[in-house]
Amino acid sequence: MNSDYAMILQQDLAHTCAAEGSNLPPTVLPLARAHFQEGLQHFQAADPAAAVVAFSRSVLQAPDFGEAHIFLGLAHALTSNIYPAFDHLEKAAELQPDSFAAHFTLAQLNFKLRIPQKGYDAARHALRCATTLEQRAMLTQLLKEERARERNGIARPWFNKPFSRPALIMAGSGLAAALVALIVHIH
Repeated sequence: MNSDYAMILQQDLAHTCAAEGSNLPPTVLPLARAHFQEGLQHFQAADPAAAVVAFSRSVLQAPDFGEAHIFLGLAHALTSNIYPAFDHLEKAAELQPDSFAAHFTLAQLNFKLRIPQKGYDAARHALRCATTLEQRAMLTQLLKEERARERNGIARPWFNKPFSRPALIMAGSGLAAALVALIVHIH
């Protein structure tokens, strides 16, 4: 993925959230805002571990603070804590269904971890939320790079389809035959 676009999105979101006139939800407590601002400072200073601590405090104070979940997810991803990163990015997308940043970042993480179906789903949501030409360009670039990766990479199996009835019957029959053979061999 072109890190320039990711950096633009992160910087834009950080500047928007850091602005005094930012339209943070009124339900965000002042203490949560303070922890969030501290997290932004650590994040912009390239200290994601300290940012995780500050953003975590912010999320504890205001669980419905979507921007804090986005940045906490990013900070977790940068510290290689993938499952918490997914949890917070998915929570941000749930809290802010119209947030381009939440859906784009979730798509980016899914593509990076080679989970294309979820990546394409998040990218579709991001497309619905895109309001500027720059956001559309970022999403186009992300999708272009993912398609190139798919074209040039090794075909990977998708495990999202349920087994068919004949496959289950055959597998069950094989298991039953193995059990009968084991019982006969023991006696």
